Amino acid sequence: MTEFWPESDSVNSLDFDQDLDSAISGFEQIQAELNYKQAQDSLRDLVANLDLSRREKAGLDAQIQDLGNLLEKLENTCIQIAAFGMVGRGKSSVLNALVGQPVFETGALHGVTQNAQTAHWQPHNQSHNQSPSQTSSQETPSPNHSQQDILQVALPSIGNSQIQLIDTPGIDEVDGETREALALEVAKQADLLLFIIAGDMTKVEYQALSQLRASGKPMLLVLNKIDQYPDADRMAIYRKIRDERVKQLLSPAEIVMVAASPLVSVAVRSPNGNIQVKRRRGKPQIEDLKLKILEILHREGKSLVALNTMLYADELNENLVNRKMKIRDDSANQIIWKAVITKAFVIALNPVTVVDILTATVVDVVMILTLSRLYGIAMTEQGAIQLLQKIAMSMGGIGASELLANLGLSSLKSILGISAPVTGGVSLAPYMSVAITQASVAGVSGYGIGQITKTYLANGASWGEDGPKAVVRRILSSLDETSILHRIKGELRARLSKVEG
Repeated sequence: MTEFWPESDSVNSLDFDQDLDSAISGFEQIQAELNYKQAQDSLRDLVANLDLSRREKAGLDAQIQDLGNLLEKLENTCIQIAAFGMVGRGKSSVLNALVGQPVFETGALHGVTQNAQTAHWQPHNQSHNQSPSQTSSQETPSPNHSQQDILQVALPSIGNSQIQLIDTPGIDEVDGETREALALEVAKQADLLLFIIAGDMTKVEYQALSQLRASGKPMLLVLNKIDQYPDADRMAIYRKIRDERVKQLLSPAEIVMVAASPLVSVAVRSPNGNIQVKRRRGKPQIEDLKLKILEILHREGKSLVALNTMLYADELNENLVNRKMKIRDDSANQIIWKAVITKAFVIALNPVTVVDILTATVVDVVMILTLSRLYGIAMTEQGAIQLLQKIAMSMGGIGASELLANLGLSSLKSILGISAPVTGGVSLAPYMSVAITQASVAGVSGYGIGQITKTYLANGASWGEDGPKAVVRRILSSLDETSILHRIKGELRARLSKVEG
């Protein structure tokens, strides 16, 4: 008896495979949505918790605006596609062909695109009944049926998202460093990069392509103006680029041939009856590129946007934090120096020993409280006193030197000040010299206390793993005491001379 597998078994197996594929696809979409939602929440939290003062916000307008733009991009599900290439390669023409209308500026002048230009692309609303471009061969097959279907339906992985096309200045234009910086900045934000060439690659193009490839973004190399080459030459150029030029950078699937603005020969009859052949702009051969772009977006969709946006947001945030800390550091240094001079000036004018020490302590405490407000660290007056005590104990030698100077020099200063009327003012000169020396020593100590406090607060009110003594020792060893002392004395003499006057 002949045995056979029932047809229903093979059908069931096929149904199972389809169900499995559908389940996997559904899971991937759910995961993409979760990733996207997580990226939105993270960016919202980042923008909402920047912890900036009014002064810091004024100095970080550009970075804050960039973060806001990224959040808006995520909220609107905006996918950005940026085109790069040398002048004359047809970047603008390629983008115009994708959009279906002349949105981007083109022309014969060198460097028509001086700044980045943008336009929205709605591939779903375009007619896709055009025949595929005549660029395919056995080596570059046309998209299959499933890829064609991508054009006919709303892409589930990107939904109603916006697709924004960005045109950039030529990478070889005048003032190239600025243009290249702009191109690389756009590349950081873009989700997909198009690198346009129009023949065999130059060294400049290869270098630029390598730099952009290092960004890690999905990329397509677009060989434009293929209508200008006979079939054999066209395929020879394609193979040379594929097998030699970009073999280490791109796969064959990432290379597309197009004719964004082809010239076609048309027979035209003149008024006298003669037939002439003229060259006119023909229908763009751009369909393969459209399919490649939409295939990438269909495959990676929201996950691509979420990942790219968060990578760029992380870089922006790092720059913003560094800039914020630089602004705070500058402000902290101004606060410290103002406290140092105030402390030195008051001590220089005060002849009473006990009052000298109390005044120095009050100025230090006020400085610590002011710095704590700058760094957004809540601190009471008692907390500031305790921090000052800990710093003073860790400073060791300098703290003791200041105390001895205050006690010893204050006594001498008091004697000289009291004897001034008796000596007819002769003792005022040495009084001022002693006062400036005493005040300068106290000022150096105050400067060290300020720098230590600043480091402690900038680290989130923490001494870190090393502990306070190690932090204090490291900061004190980095101070140029002689230079600080000289600067304090200079400012004191200038202020005291005004008082005397």
